[in-house]
Amino acid sequence: MKGYMNRTHPGVAACIAALFLFAQPAATSAQQLAIRGDIVHTMAGPAIENGVVLTENGKITAVGVAGNIDIPDSFDIVHGAVVTPGLVDAHTVVGLAGYLNQPHDQDQVERSAPVQPELRAIDAYNPREALVEWVRGFGVTTMHTGHGPGVLVSGQTMIVKTIGNDVAEAVLDPATMVAVTLGNGARASGGKSPGSRSKMIAMLRAELIKAQEYAEKQENAEEGKEPARNLRMDAFAQVLSGDMRLLVTVERANDILTVLRLADEFGIDIVLDSAAEAYLVAEQIKAAGVPVITHPTMARHGGERENATFEAASHLRDAGIAFALQSGFEAYVPKTRVILFEAGVAAANGLTFDEALASITINAARLLRIDNRVGSIEVGKDADLALYDGDPFEYTTHAVGVVIDGQLVSQEVR
Repeated sequence: MKGYMNRTHPGVAACIAALFLFAQPAATSAQQLAIRGDIVHTMAGPAIENGVVLTENGKITAVGVAGNIDIPDSFDIVHGAVVTPGLVDAHTVVGLAGYLNQPHDQDQVERSAPVQPELRAIDAYNPREALVEWVRGFGVTTMHTGHGPGVLVSGQTMIVKTIGNDVAEAVLDPATMVAVTLGNGARASGGKSPGSRSKMIAMLRAELIKAQEYAEKQENAEEGKEPARNLRMDAFAQVLSGDMRLLVTVERANDILTVLRLADEFGIDIVLDSAAEAYLVAEQIKAAGVPVITHPTMARHGGERENATFEAASHLRDAGIAFALQSGFEAYVPKTRVILFEAGVAAANGLTFDEALASITINAARLLRIDNRVGSIEVGKDADLALYDGDPFEYTTHAVGVVIDGQLVSQEVR
């Protein structure tokens, strides 16, 4: 897609984008479906050969071997050689960052100030963005998206399904984490703050202390005499209370240890993001009980990621650290990777097939705390499934069907 977009005349690209505006399936009118698979990877137990999944009213109602499940005559039947849960992208900026790579579709970072936790992803997310349809076509049904790396505190993240023409149709969780960047990615130039790592931490600590005082005053104030609302303090107060976590994009080992100390100091939950040198301090990460959304397997190994490795995920597995994969953020068109391919490369560099698939399904859902709804094929869960014509981690395999909330949203061969 990258090469195609770079060759397309701007006028033609605009027409293509306009067509996408009306291409997003609405989150309504769930079908009665029977999804048949030569192999069904439920991620809740062993794979099922010659399996069937029944869906009704947007939920999974039956899972098992075809001979044990009666398919009602009213159900539409869809077939895939391999059926998996809908893929869960643990971190992206799709929906805020658009494929045109122009100022009007780049809302993932606001650079007017270094600390803006009050910026809500739900206010900027565009469910009609062409990249949403693009990743959905490969089986991605759920995304953790929102404000991304680039300033010290860029804003909030959210969790969405990859459907809908309105954000209300797509959203699963409107306020999931507050996005923080430590290291060179947050360093300001021209004498502006923050200009150093110690300044970054000092600024974060100062905001958290203010939020502690703010929350205490709000809690102890007499009714009708509460202090005036402060959106920035509200966001940090939610971090302190545990209602939101800090998503900390960080690469170097010394920066990882610094943020672990900060989290311990304030008793807050954090998720390490990218964390190229996590394997160098795996013992400390494990002791802190902090999960990692590791960098995309194929991310460029330069700058602060100079010590990154294709085996990052397997190192985290060996250390007993909870992890998931992500598509991340790209500065070039089309602004995203596809986690299906990232997991395939991880499977070629230390992960087993099941571990790689788990990193973009059930383990990603657990890390995001949405595994009660998505991430595995189980009765009662959302009917989100991906269908392939072969091993999903083989480059010659195609995605042939996508089901979200019991609705067949794509049968395009991709």
